[in-house]
Amino acid sequence: MDRSILPGRIRGICISPGSKSYAQRALAASLLTEGTSVLHHIDFCNDTLSAISCIEALGAKVHRTGERSLTIEGGLRPQTDRLCVGESGLAARLFAPIASLCRTPILIEGEGTLRHRPMLPMLETLRQFGVQVRDGGGFLPIEICGPLRGGEVTVEDPISSQFATGLLLALPLACEETTIRVARPIATPYLDMTIDTARQFGIEILHKDYQEFYIAGGQYYSPTEIEIESDWSAAALLLTAGAIAGQVTIRHLPTLSKQADTAVMQAFVRSGAAVIDEGDTITVAHRPLQAFSFDATHCPDLFPALAVLAAAANGTSIIRGTSRLENKENNRAESLKEEFEKLGIEIDLEEEDVMKVQGGKILSGTVESHSDHRIAMALSIAGLAAEGPVTIEGAECVAKSFPDFFERLDALRIR
Repeated sequence: MDRSILPGRIRGICISPGSKSYAQRALAASLLTEGTSVLHHIDFCNDTLSAISCIEALGAKVHRTGERSLTIEGGLRPQTDRLCVGESGLAARLFAPIASLCRTPILIEGEGTLRHRPMLPMLETLRQFGVQVRDGGGFLPIEICGPLRGGEVTVEDPISSQFATGLLLALPLACEETTIRVARPIATPYLDMTIDTARQFGIEILHKDYQEFYIAGGQYYSPTEIEIESDWSAAALLLTAGAIAGQVTIRHLPTLSKQADTAVMQAFVRSGAAVIDEGDTITVAHRPLQAFSFDATHCPDLFPALAVLAAAANGTSIIRGTSRLENKENNRAESLKEEFEKLGIEIDLEEEDVMKVQGGKILSGTVESHSDHRIAMALSIAGLAAEGPVTIEGAECVAKSFPDFFERLDALRIR
């Protein structure tokens, strides 16, 4: 599906969708209970639907009880020998350790670009925990067979926060206590979200500076009722639209959230955008924007929004942390460079781990999403401040995280 965005001003109030990162963690935790949990403020994007499919395959009974609410009867009792995680990298890395708690072989399959994203560090670490793994060169599909065992493990290779999330949620159900030492740092905000979710289900996870984790074995997940926070990743894109093309207010957005992408507020301030923080209501409005520096190492999902903000700013912005983008839906840094340069915005990736964006006039043009939902949304927002229409090819990929993105963006236009 192609989508054309016309330049124009926006102004309005909206609510961000529920956080898919929190939702997937809560769905996994609900599976691991022996009782009934209730989740509210669920948005049924493709990644969340993949997680629901996984917990049903592993034994949960899921009932939709409202437009955005689910009741989940937990219990890890696999109903099939296959898990399809769709195109969700988090689901693949989250449910691999959880499925490894089972003593029967389970095949984990993916779709689209996920089949080309490397999984080898995860597989090697699972083997250290006693899991039998069969794979075809470190990519999906993979077959795993537990049980996952605790113990003391040192992980030398870098592992993603997504896989660490799966381990931290699965290992409390192992018989033995576990100590994990990691040689290289993991993105801490995402781990905070995991530890916070586990706490809400009665699980304790301890750590020392995020380099050593202690998980007592034989713990029990307690069923609970929670409301999923609004999603800062989606909010960052909508607020960026306000910064470059008018004014956007988002309600029910927790500023004290553990979500990594709350850091976008610093970028708005540094760029000179008008920012009003009223607790759980955030407004960002356009002012003449200046180049800024920002370290996105621990919030890599912000890169597309930051690239748009930098493109509309006067001068050269410096964004650090590009090494975190290599194993996303594509090499996201290279894809951003390729597509923004079609719109007349120069992006330099020559310096290691750094993206330099030369702000200027955003031109009309046709660009490609690279099947990357965040790139598709970022290019759409850039179109609001362009000199003419911007057409995004492959725009349907926004359904991965934000199915009604275009409808919400259109509702903000000044008629």
